[in-house]
Amino acid sequence: MHPSGANHDLKHAARSVSVIMPAFNEAFCIGACLERVLRQPAVTEVIVVDDGSSDATAAEVERRMASEPRLRLQRHPRNLGKGAALRTGFACATGDIVVVQDADLEYDPEDYEALLRPLLQGRADVVFGSRFLGGGAHRVLYFWHAVGNALITFFSNCFTGLNLSDVEVGPKLFRREVVAGMTICEQRFGVEPELAARVAALRVRVYEVPISYHGRTYAEGKKVGWRDGVRALWCIVKYGISTRWGGC
Repeated sequence: MHPSGANHDLKHAARSVSVIMPAFNEAFCIGACLERVLRQPAVTEVIVVDDGSSDATAAEVERRMASEPRLRLQRHPRNLGKGAALRTGFACATGDIVVVQDADLEYDPEDYEALLRPLLQGRADVVFGSRFLGGGAHRVLYFWHAVGNALITFFSNCFTGLNLSDVEVGPKLFRREVVAGMTICEQRFGVEPELAARVAALRVRVYEVPISYHGRTYAEGKKVGWRDGVRALWCIVKYGISTRWGGC
């Protein structure tokens, strides 16, 4: 596509892109994350799902809502997990394209333009970001996390038949009708392999796009641990089998 055509598509998408942002105790960084997301020309709606935060996450979002009509807040009375937050956000989204964005600044909203392009050009129904295909800057952190991610992605691909390079990545983009056709059952981080399994079961067109990654340490607020990796392996088997019949 000619660059001017791409720019035209992005302007059109600015009327139809919803960003879903699950957030749990992210008061320290959610303001900066929202600023970056709302700077993107394609974004017309940001739905923050405060997942039972005990800090000032919700208050920070409410403060910004007074001057930002594109910003909405949904609240869970207690912490239910990322899967539950996505379920809430997907149900509220009104855009033609739905974007998943973590609230912790590990993923850069500047990558939206590249992530949106396969959708806007009519070549994809779902786009996964990938930290392992090149692209922008990557913070160097935990070796064993990278090993675990590679194993989880490998086993996920074995069950789904997809050839993803990064099933645990945060940024994922969906045409709204794809989201409408999915039932999310996982409450917590097991939602990542569940989404891959459900996308595969729908037999839609899937693309990957390289993205930058600015990972956090545990001291900086990282929440995913080894137990989530074990749960992910269970979810790969569970949803790899159950999604063939459309259930949980």
